[in-house]
Amino acid sequence: MARKLRIQYPGAIYHVMTRGDHRELIFRDDKDRKLFLETLAEAFAKTDWHIHAWCLMPNHLHLVIETPRANLVDGMKWLLGTYTQRFNARHKLWGHLFSGRYKALPVDCSGNGYLKTVCDYVHLNPARAKLLRNGQQLSEFIWSSYAEYLKASSQRHAWLRVERLLGEHGIPRDSVAGRREFEKRMELRRTAEDGAEFKPLLRGWCYGGEAFRTELLAQMSEKAGPEHYGQEIKESAEAKAKRIIAVELRRLGWTAQALSQRRKSDPQKVKIAMRLRRETTMTAAWIAEHLAMGTKTHLYHLLYWHSRTQN
Repeated sequence: MARKLRIQYPGAIYHVMTRGDHRELIFRDDKDRKLFLETLAEAFAKTDWHIHAWCLMPNHLHLVIETPRANLVDGMKWLLGTYTQRFNARHKLWGHLFSGRYKALPVDCSGNGYLKTVCDYVHLNPARAKLLRNGQQLSEFIWSSYAEYLKASSQRHAWLRVERLLGEHGIPRDSVAGRREFEKRMELRRTAEDGAEFKPLLRGWCYGGEAFRTELLAQMSEKAGPEHYGQEIKESAEAKAKRIIAVELRRLGWTAQALSQRRKSDPQKVKIAMRLRRETTMTAAWIAEHLAMGTKTHLYHLLYWHSRTQN
């Protein structure tokens, strides 16, 4: 069965989200929530993860995880599998608890505000879901790392890392004054939120700048296989094809303008097209367009006669 490609590398940061099977509850009461956090603490000890944010909703959860040892897949397998076993044992159930594969969105950690946006999205989740009554502060939802951020470091979970997010908010120290400023900013953001800036988190396959996206595509073009699917795989294949064209143009000493000016049946163009057909999954229509070779039908005709002359 086709599946989405997991990208892993040391120091990667992910926004992880997973739901209950058939959107059913994954936390029936506070004991379940405590059980999950205890399991997360064990996962931290096993994986050396840095947890930047988390939020436990009734039928889904959010985690913002940094993986110094490129071990998201192994760690999530243990975390979700172990919690499922413990949940089922507690409630005398069996079978799946979570729905399919979890979503793991790679996040740009360049310090340009991407981590801040992701963590703010997670921390504002209870407000968006209307789990707070009118007049309640965001910190009154206790099953989120936001309330932990407002505590002194000695009172927090040992596995929660706050300094990076505070830094992206422009707060230099984890102090009483710094935590007050963080609370003030989050409450202001809560009242001003319209959801527009969070749309890329919901629709994209990664979240970051163009350089970050390009780096991920380069990694994926080497790792993606026929068992993978998704928009990121399509973009990865296209990035690889464009790199091949750039390499071939440098070899020939051609510019992109020169490529478009040469005739559709130029033998060098045909050779590049053959390489693209051999080494990528791009369609004939895509190749014909990017090599200025006319229609896909014309390209098929050229490739056919080229193969005849090679035999």
